[in-house]
Formats: sequence, C-alpha cells, structure tokens
Amino acid sequence: MSTTTIGAIAVARRPKWHYPPPAPTPRILHLPHRLRQKASKNNNHPTGKSISTSATAPEARKKERKGKLETLFDQEREEKWRFQAEMMRAECNLLRMEKRIAVKKLDRNRVKMAKILRSAVHPLISDLKGMRTTASFGASNTNVQISFQDLKPSYTLALSTTVRVASSNLRRSRIGAVSTPAEPETVPETKRSKVEIFKEQSNYIRYPLNEEILTDAPNINEAATQLIKFHGSYQQYNRDERGSRSYSFMLRTKNPCGKVPTQLYLTMDDLADQFGIGTLRLTTRQTFQLHGVLKKNLKTVMSSIITSMGSTLGACGDLNRNVLAPAAPLVRKDYLFAQQTAENIASLLTPQSGFYYDVWVDGEKVLTAEEPPEVTKARNDNSHGTNFPETQFLPRKFKIAVTVPTDNSVDILTNDIGVVVVTDADGEPQGFNIYVGGGMGRTHRIETAFPRLAEPLGYVPKEEILYAVKAIVATQRDYNRRDDRKLRMKYSRMKYCISSCGIERFRRFIEQYWGRKFQPFHELPEWEFKSYLGWHEQGDGSLFYGLHVDNGLIGGKMKKTLREVIEKYNLSVRVTPNQNIILCDICNSWKRTITTALSQAGLLHAGNVDPLNLTAMACPALPLCPLAITEAEAITEAEPGIADILKRIRAVFKKVGLKYSETVVVRVTGCPNGCARSYMAELGLVGDGPNSYQIWLGGKPNQTSLARPFMNKVKIQELEKVLEPLFYHWKRKRQSKEPFGDFTTRLGFEKLQELVDKWKGPAVSASRYSLKLFAGKYTYEALDSLAKLQNKSARQLAIEVIRNFVASQQNGRMVEMSEFAM
Repeated sequence: MSTTTIGAIAVARRPKWHYPPPAPTPRILHLPHRLRQKASKNNNHPTGKSISTSATAPEARKKERKGKLETLFDQEREEKWRFQAEMMRAECNLLRMEKRIAVKKLDRNRVKMAKILRSAVHPLISDLKGMRTTASFGASNTNVQISFQDLKPSYTLALSTTVRVASSNLRRSRIGAVSTPAEPETVPETKRSKVEIFKEQSNYIRYPLNEEILTDAPNINEAATQLIKFHGSYQQYNRDERGSRSYSFMLRTKNPCGKVPTQLYLTMDDLADQFGIGTLRLTTRQTFQLHGVLKKNLKTVMSSIITSMGSTLGACGDLNRNVLAPAAPLVRKDYLFAQQTAENIASLLTPQSGFYYDVWVDGEKVLTAEEPPEVTKARNDNSHGTNFPETQFLPRKFKIAVTVPTDNSVDILTNDIGVVVVTDADGEPQGFNIYVGGGMGRTHRIETAFPRLAEPLGYVPKEEILYAVKAIVATQRDYNRRDDRKLRMKYSRMKYCISSCGIERFRRFIEQYWGRKFQPFHELPEWEFKSYLGWHEQGDGSLFYGLHVDNGLIGGKMKKTLREVIEKYNLSVRVTPNQNIILCDICNSWKRTITTALSQAGLLHAGNVDPLNLTAMACPALPLCPLAITEAEAITEAEPGIADILKRIRAVFKKVGLKYSETVVVRVTGCPNGCARSYMAELGLVGDGPNSYQIWLGGKPNQTSLARPFMNKVKIQELEKVLEPLFYHWKRKRQSKEPFGDFTTRLGFEKLQELVDKWKGPAVSASRYSLKLFAGKYTYEALDSLAKLQNKSARQLAIEVIRNFVASQQNGRMVEMSEFAM
C-alpha cells in the first residue's frame, strides 16, 4: 500500500501494478485465437475443463463457444458501463459538495479543503476510468480511501471525509456515498485590539516611532503615538486653542521609591526652562512630568535624561509603571529593605530588548548602576514559563507599591500588587505580605468598569519575593483580555480578572507559575497616612525636610529658589506619592538658612499651610490631558480648580462652625480615570461634564476604604448647596473624633440626601452668645437684673455696653460703665 500526500490530504491507494494478476479466463477472452491454439495443443482448457477433440460435432462446439464468448462480452460491457456511471455519480457528488460549501460562505480554509478534495479524487477517477475493465476482479477487494484529518488553520478544524470504492467482484461493484464534510467546531479566532497589533508589528517598540520622530511634521502618526507611551511620553495638544492643533509632548520619568539624584534634578530643572513650559510637575507616582516639549527637541531631552542617570522607560504604556515605596530617607532596616525591594522589582520588570536606547541614544551604551545578582537570577529563571518574549508586553498598565507596616503613604490598596515588609520582634525583615487586585480607573455609566481595593493574597519568604511577583505578572499576561481595553468585564486590568474568578482561583493560577504555595497572610497593625512634611531625623545624624507643594506644581520663584538650595548644598531629592518633595541629607547647621530661603519663596513649613491643602490632590486635567472632561488643577485664575474649591470649603467650615485645625481629604480629577486617586478620598470630585462633578463620599483619612458615588452632575457653582448641610450635620451629629468619611458611611446616603434636599441654612443658636462663658455668676445676675429694668435681655445689654465702650475708646473719651447702663 502506498500513500500520496496532496496538500494536507493523505491519499492511500494500491498502485495498478500491485493488483492481483488477471485470471486466465479474461486473457482468453481478450486474445481468444492465440490462447485457443495453446489450449488445443495442451488438450486442456485453462479453466480446467476438458475440451473434446472429436470432429463429430465441430459446428455445435463452435456455436457453443461463440455463445459463451458473446455472453461474457455482454456482461463485461454491462459492468463497465455500470462502473463508469458510478464514477460519474461520485464526481457529481463532489461537485455538489463543493457548491454547498461555497454557497454557505464558509471560510477560505474550508473552500480550499473542498478544492483539495476535488484535486485529490479526480486523478483517481481518471485512473479508474483508464483501467482496462475485466469481467471479474477475482476474490480481491479494491479500496480507495481518502481521509482528511487535522486540517488546521488559526483555529482547530475537525473534519473527516472518506470516499471508498469497494468490490468483491465486479457484479457487486459500487462506489460508497461521498460524505459531506462535518461542521467544524466554531472556535473564533482570537481578536486583538488595535494597540496590540501596533505592538506586534513594531519591531520591539521601534517602528514607526524611530522614523516618525525624524520627520518635519509637528506630530507623529497613530501607531507611533501608541508606541511612544512605552518610552515614557504622551503626545498632547492644547484643547483651549481653536483652529490648527499645536502639538507637544509630555515626558514622565521613572524613579523607583521617588529617588532623584542631585544631577538628575538639576537636569530636569534646566530642561523645563529650555524645552518645556518652565514648570516641573510632581506626580502621584513619585515621578516628574515635563510638559510642552516639541517633537524636534524630543531626542535631545530624552538623551539628556538618560545621560544624567535618569530614565523614562516604562513610565507609561502597557507594562509595569513606577514602583512606589515610602519616600522618607529613614535609616531603618524595614524602610531600607522596602526601598531596595522596590528597586529590585522595578529592575526585574524592565524590558531588556534595548529598544529604548536604540531610539534615543542610537544604541549607545550608557553607564547604569550594576544590577543585584538576585535580580539577574530571577529574570533568567523560566522554570514555570514566566519569562516574557521580547515581542510581548502586558495587556494594560500595571502598578506596584512596596511599604512597611502602618505606613500607607503609598495608598497600598490602590495598586495591582501591594507588597508589605514583615519583620520579626527585632525588626529584621523575614518576608512579605502581598495584596493583589487594586485599581482606580473606571468609566461613567459603565457598570462593569469600577474602582477596586486590593485584597490579601498570602505571605512569601523574602528570598521568594521576586519569583512571586514575576508569577503574578505572568498571570496578568496570560489570563487577561487583549481585545478590549475599555468596556467589558473580563478585560485587560487585573482587578477585573480577580473580581470575575475570585481570589482563591486566582491564587491557584499564580501558584502554577510560581511552583509554590502561598503561606497564610500575617496580621498587620492599623494603617496610617504619613506625609513626612516638616523637619525629621534620618537616623544617621542628618535631617530631611518635607515640603508641601500645592498640586505638585513647581514653577516661578519657588522653582528658582529650590534649585539654588539643592545645588548649593548638593542635596538628593525624594518625590512623595502625595505630590510633595523631600530634601535629604541636610546638616543640622543648615536648617535655619534653608527654612528661611524656602519660606520666602512660598515653600512654607507644614505648620503654616492650611490643613485642607496638606492632604488634597488633583490631576492636571485641562487643557492638555485628552481624557479630561472638566477642570481639576486649573493653575490659572480664569478657571476654577482645586485651589478655588479648597478656599470655598474652608469658607463653609467657618460658616458652620468647624475649627481651622479640622480637615477632610479632598481629591479632584477631571475625568473618571482616577489619576489623583479620588475614589479613596473622604470627599472626591470626579469630572462628569463641563464645570460639573460627580461627588464621592466615604473614604477614610488612612486610605483604607473605597468611597461611593453620592450625587451626579453637581455644577461647580452650586457646590456649597451640597457641602454646607453635610459639614453642618457632621459637626453636630458626629461621634467622638469621628472623621467625615466615617460619618457619611454611618449615616447612610439616603439620610444625607434628605438633609441636602431640606437644607435652608444653618440655624443660629442663642446659646452661642451666652455670657456665662466669660462672666462670673454674680456679674451675670446683676447684669440680667439691670437688663430687665430696661426690657432687654442680658445679651442685648452686654453687646450695647461693649459697643459703646469701644466707641468711647476710639473717640478718646472715658465714660463710666454706669452711665451706659442707665
């Protein structure tokens, strides 16, 4: 048996020369004269029958032989015609099958399969037609079998089709029915978003960006706009301008733990003046943002950052973003270990293909810090399939934070992965608790897009943290969708995957990549928000000074003075997750000089800053952010932003009787993406229209509770109508030291809405003017008796006396108290 392969089809058949040798009888029929002479000489008939040589009846024998031959020839012709008819019917069946496939408009692979089927069977039919048909095929069976198996395009196509020709002898010869191809299992081809296609076709995030930045156009095309995000930049334009768009680029650095070397800070300061808009912006992920860079200057700015020991690689795009850690430069084992772990994780998850340096410094090798050996070992370990191909990135952005117990300066529960150092009784780090599944982004009116807090995953020993993190990232890579970046439930962010499948199942996925089991989560103390503002001891004899920067915006005189101080004293810098800045390694003798210089530039000590401002945050929003719906930061006085909102909240506090020292956490974003983490605030304002906000209530001061939406479409001009009743009843109905967020949660949104709807202004209480607060009992009773003689209240008489006394002092006259009382 031989096998012929046509395309993906295996055709098994017997070659003609392998058929059994023809029987003698058919040869006599084909060559009767020669065989008849041979048979006469041997006195034997080939069939074994005796042939009589008697001449008594030669005509009878001749007639008998002639009759037999005619009968045999008739049978042969009949079987040949029947066989040809069956062949024709088989061919027609093939044609009809091909037509049915085409009519159903099946995919190209199945149409191609039908054509292959036809091309495979037709040669067999031709061979069979060309064969010299005999009266008998003997006792043998002839089989022609064509099988289609495992014909697979991009998805599995299960198909088996057989054409069989079988005969035990020619009289019963027939062609088996040609079966229609079975319906394939419908397995849809994996869809990918446009961004995924750009990534795959980009030559490792190089093309077409490397060509677009060299053109004379002020902007880059769509594909390059997506790719430049991986390099740490966004293309923007001023949305306030009408007519032609004026394009520029925003650059974002990547600084694990918020650490900024002195030289890098000075370089960023220079670049802001030379190529930006003259300002530096501190972000909520401990990085710098530089706005207003023109395309022609991109390569100069990028290369300057790289040669100053900085980087923008991975600050944006579908990969691990900047890794957060407490910015405080405390010389403590747990803080130092947390910061080192954050740097190791950042190094572990940084792309290694070299595309970043190829584009911006032409592949030139740049001096960088030596990578710890444990990071290199973890990166090279692929025992459970956790390594990334160079062409593959994550489905969406990914955020990680590392901290120590009690210190929630990093908003630990808002990250995809939250890592917490666990120490023993002596303060020696032993391992890590891991949280997973946090994220702030959402979409208005889309219920399946929502903010979410991270939840406990388990505990890992300190030696395994890099492998565990790598396993979690690999799970995000393989179990999240790449076809829809915005609107569906099981899409690209890890929080939706965990919300869908549950933490237990997600833990099993990770353990398969890690090859180990998570240990039980260790108990942690209560979280606290720590700003590290003001002067503090580092623990090594030096000081650090935490400075509040409104909305993280450094510009003007503040920017100039800050540079002078950093350059003069050669200070390193830390950026906090709350958009503030810390100056490190300060000698005690420099303290007064630095404090005075910075205070004169507007960088005040925390004690001199409004408490509302110390915890407030806002995103840049309009005019540069393409996603912004309304204002948030609003650095100009023409448009209301967070600065104006905080002043109005302070005025409401004063109106309802709240003390200056009391505060609430206020965060404002211009769209629902949550860059300023407004969903964790006690009072969150989320832009939902022009000069309109969605109000969120219920967060906690220590950032451990998710706020909930309270009201929609509140115009900025009507903000007091909502805030006055809320703050008024908080002052009067709160429990002892109860924060505003806890109060709104306890009272419930239905009750709060009722209070807002019925609000008519604060009631004036007579008790607030009680003289008992500042007069003795005898004095009050005497004044009250005198007031009754004049048909007045004691309060009215006291006010009249005080006013007259003040007036007399202003006029230089001294009048006895009794004269005013008469």
